[in-house]
Amino acid sequence: MNRLARDFFTRDAVAVARDLLGKQLLRSYQGQILGGMIVETEAYLGEEDTACHASKGCTPRTRVMYGAAGHYYVYLIYGMYHMLNIVTGEPGHPQAVLIRALRPVRGLELMRVLRGGVADKKLCDGPGKLCQALSVDRRLNGIAVESDELWLEEA
Repeated sequence: MNRLARDFFTRDAVAVARDLLGKQLLRSYQGQILGGMIVETEAYLGEEDTACHASKGCTPRTRVMYGAAGHYYVYLIYGMYHMLNIVTGEPGHPQAVLIRALRPVRGLELMRVLRGGVADKKLCDGPGKLCQALSVDRRLNGIAVESDELWLEEA
């Protein structure tokens, strides 16, 4: 087990997004390990990036993006889907990488339950779906990547 440390995320979001491909995202939940290989990411480049939440400045919702790299930014969209991002870059310069999709490899039985019995290929094929499959919600917002609840490893 070779976990990624916070310093992996101190680079710009584009480099981190590319380098996360093929890494494992793992979650400890109900005594089991759930997770998979990251197969799709998306970089958000700060206040100048109009697609980035930070484009409207620092708010209570986006405050974690303005902090240290290597922390999770989890938010709710459309009132029903959680999105998992990892803060990158330097403090005060908000950037993040959205984890868009995983290839599930661990804890599939529990993931199927959490996703309501969908087919395996649909367990984690979107950012909201992977959050459901791993039981990721706002309670994980702001925690560090070294957490024993949710972490990343080399494949």
